[in-house]
Amino acid sequence: MIDMDAVTAILRDVAREVVLPRARSLSEGEVMEKAPGDLVTVVDQEAERILTARLRELVDAPVVGEEAVAADPSLVKVLRTEPVAWVVDPLDGTRNFVEGRREYGVMAALVRDGETVAGWILQPEWDRAYAAERGSGAWRDGVRLRRDPAPTDPGKMRGSVLSRFLDPRARRHAEAAVPRFAEVGAGSHCSAVDYPLVCEGAQDFLLYHRTLPWDHAPGTLLLTEAGAVARRPDGEPYRPGRGQDAVGLLNAADEACWKTVRDLLLL
Repeated sequence: MIDMDAVTAILRDVAREVVLPRARSLSEGEVMEKAPGDLVTVVDQEAERILTARLRELVDAPVVGEEAVAADPSLVKVLRTEPVAWVVDPLDGTRNFVEGRREYGVMAALVRDGETVAGWILQPEWDRAYAAERGSGAWRDGVRLRRDPAPTDPGKMRGSVLSRFLDPRARRHAEAAVPRFAEVGAGSHCSAVDYPLVCEGAQDFLLYHRTLPWDHAPGTLLLTEAGAVARRPDGEPYRPGRGQDAVGLLNAADEACWKTVRDLLLL
């Protein structure tokens, strides 16, 4: 058993001590590119360093952090080879943070035998804390979350499609289907914000192409524990241990919604 509240407290400490003091106050030299268009800041680096140390005090297991994997891509393999591992996104939505927007978060997940067994999402700007434990439910600040079914008519469904990394043919197909829905956006560019929007009913579906574990391990568990659906386009459940080579992830409010969105956007 993991102390869920202890992990939430660690995320809040890091947000208070490292993240929030630098919001809208970064200097030019504190923002770097680790790849073309992919930003990293001193906040990402410092937050991950502290999270890694603090989480290992709770469960002494390898930590697959976004910035650690950027430095050593082979580290992500521990999600398949080790019985237990942490997954950490120290600053989800880094570009939003750099641009002074509020849509960013701090996330962590505990993975056992390649599957997420616990996940945490903190939205520092609003001090909202989400947590989910496999078999025990999903929660926001102590309040149980249960996702209501989506409308059955796609013309009343709202969602987000992150098409940036889709191949051109798939992108054209998805974009042609967008008018069938009530509203389709590109998301907030922050999983720590977008997953809770589906969980709490503000949106009905989320379609991703890239499935990096630090972006999706916490949120997919939050959704499924609230009664929603998180699956690959082939119907397989999302598992962070499958690695980064498995692409595509469709999250939806319920089974019927998932099938409708898949049939319209992906088939």
